[in-house]
Amino acid sequence: MSRNDFASLGVRPDLVASLDARGITAPFPIQSATLTDALAGRDICGRAPTGSGKTLAFALTIAMRTQRAKPKRPKALVLVPTRELAAQVQREITSLGSPLRVAPVYGGVGYGAQRAALRRGVDVLVACPGRLEDLIQQGDISLSDVRIVVIDEADRMADMGFLPAVRRLVDQTNADRQTLLFSATLDGDVDVIVKRYQRDPVRHEVSTPEDEQGEVEHLFWRVERDQRVDVTARLINHHGSAVVFCRTRHGADRVTKQLARAGVEAAAIHGSRSQPQRDRALEAFSSGGVKALIATDVAARGIHVDDVSCVVHFDPPTTDKDYVHRSGRTGRAGADGTVVSLVGSENAKAVRDLQRALRLPLQVDAPDAALVGFLPKAVARPSRPGPRTHGQDRAPRRNRRGGGRRGETR
Repeated sequence: MSRNDFASLGVRPDLVASLDARGITAPFPIQSATLTDALAGRDICGRAPTGSGKTLAFALTIAMRTQRAKPKRPKALVLVPTRELAAQVQREITSLGSPLRVAPVYGGVGYGAQRAALRRGVDVLVACPGRLEDLIQQGDISLSDVRIVVIDEADRMADMGFLPAVRRLVDQTNADRQTLLFSATLDGDVDVIVKRYQRDPVRHEVSTPEDEQGEVEHLFWRVERDQRVDVTARLINHHGSAVVFCRTRHGADRVTKQLARAGVEAAAIHGSRSQPQRDRALEAFSSGGVKALIATDVAARGIHVDDVSCVVHFDPPTTDKDYVHRSGRTGRAGADGTVVSLVGSENAKAVRDLQRALRLPLQVDAPDAALVGFLPKAVARPSRPGPRTHGQDRAPRRNRRGGGRRGETR
């Protein structure tokens, strides 16, 4: 497809001009694959990794196919798993320059502003399932006029237990709706949603082109708990920035304070933080105000920042899916990245199980002194480097390039 060719996919001239002004002149593969069918009103079942450009694909569809709504009765609904993703989708739709009124609803903030927006009238509602169900129960909104439904990051919603709420919400929309579903995987519970709520969907599967993939190195280091803060601080200083994952909210707050005492500015982001706190943390990390973002699994899919050179699993994840989602924060937009898992005696067996599920070598090495500047006590130097593998939203393979994903700004 030639450049400046959104028009050939059926996109309106005013929207093409808006994209052109932002320097977006060539459709991504997921946009080329889905836009013509979506603009024709077909249900879409799209399999694509985070960062593949799907947000713009459904944003353009909404901008062209959504009409003006009455107060409390939106015409389009986008369901997302996290607050950060809701805010991102709102920005993408708004940036198209369409006159549509777009509003997000999610927890962690007061109800007042969201209710006021619904009373004024919202054409496109971007929502996390829990808060939306609360607003419906309180009589603040009806979904009966919704004619376009987008279910974004459906696999993550399944992982977080949101699909029962998604089904209840979609059941309340207009029976003659168009349903667009996007997910990194289409099996299990996601396939149930496809079969129940989509009519003869057009299926499209898109992966990141090989020449747009960065190389991601996956390392498993033997580091006991009393040495992990020191090793993490040295990794952050070596790479310049890092996203550090902890298992619990309390653990994330504790590590943030410990890193500060070690001279590394960090900010925590997790479910117990208010939305303004989460927004400030993400902005501080994106702008370089802090070197590290300390996160829990619930925030893994909501972090969309390019140029993250390192991910640290301070607490190794419990599932291979969580490992993939966490690790996908690095190696984006063609850049290389490093993923380091800190393994102690208490979780060595669980990490071996994780490596088997990911089809990675069953090895845990000593930290690389070239990266951290020292060798922790009572640990021998590694005999060989860890595997270089890809960081796509699927299980890593040994000695394969990959992991780069363009940001969701397109």
